[in-house]
This record gives sequence, structure tokens and C-alpha cells, in this order.
Amino acid sequence: MKTLVVGLGNPILGDDGVGWKVAEEIEQHLPDDRSIAVDRLSLGGISLMEHLIGYDRAILIDAFASDEGLGSIHVMRLNDLPNYSAFHISSTHDTSLQNAIEMGHSLGAYLPEEITVVGITTKRIYDFSEELSPPVAEAIPQTVKIVLDLLKQTTH
Repeated sequence: MKTLVVGLGNPILGDDGVGWKVAEEIEQHLPDDRSIAVDRLSLGGISLMEHLIGYDRAILIDAFASDEGLGSIHVMRLNDLPNYSAFHISSTHDTSLQNAIEMGHSLGAYLPEEITVVGITTKRIYDFSEELSPPVAEAIPQTVKIVLDLLKQTTH
């Protein structure tokens, strides 16, 4: 099963870079397995959908808006998320990832049937900084463990 792990965000906008940091850590823990690819992207909507073409499953890691405390970790299927603009899952100049996936399917693109989103609750997503806030940074090891566990489920 061909799987893509994508760390979303912008590494120079404070906590918005958490997806990239998690993806970097995951890469360090993966065996040499050609069925799992890891990428770091700063895009959403149609552009993100295009990166998912050819994969059976995808795991997206991103900063997440939530009323829960900073560093809280959320795991959900893309289809369970509201279909509106939120962080890098979509763009105000584009469309939601859900709509882009639907469009891709209608055009015959081979796209993952299962897309899991792992979100880390953040607040500082527009501060120019390469540093994460302490609660968000502390969530990285647990988030990495969650994603590695998800990968074990998808590869067997």
C-alpha cells in the first residue's frame, strides 16, 4: 500500500511550522520503505490534491484551530472535517481539499480513499519565527508516535 505523509504549514511562521517538524521526525524513524513517502508542503486545495495522486493512503499533519489547549492532538478522517477553509487544508484563493478530491475523482485521478488528518492545536500561526511555542513543541513526540502507529496500520 503506497502511503504519503505530508507535513503542512510554513516553517517560518511560528507554530504553523509544526507539521513540517513532525514530518522531519517521522522521516528519521522510518525504515527504508519505498511504500511510504514523506513530504513537507505549504499549500492546500487543488495543489495539495495534485500531490496526493497515485497514493492509496495519505496522512496530513497540520496546525489546527481548536478550543482545546495548545498542543492538543486531534486525529480524524478528512471526510469528517467540515468542508470549509481552515489552515492549509484549503486556501481562500483555491478550494477546500475535499472539493479538490471530488474534482480529481471526477477527472479520473487515482487519489487516496483514506486521508487522515493529524492536527496539533496552535494559536501563533502568523508570527515570523522558526521556533514553536513550548506546548506545541512538546506535542511533537506524541504526534510522531501517533503517525508511526497509523503507518503500521496502513502497511500491513
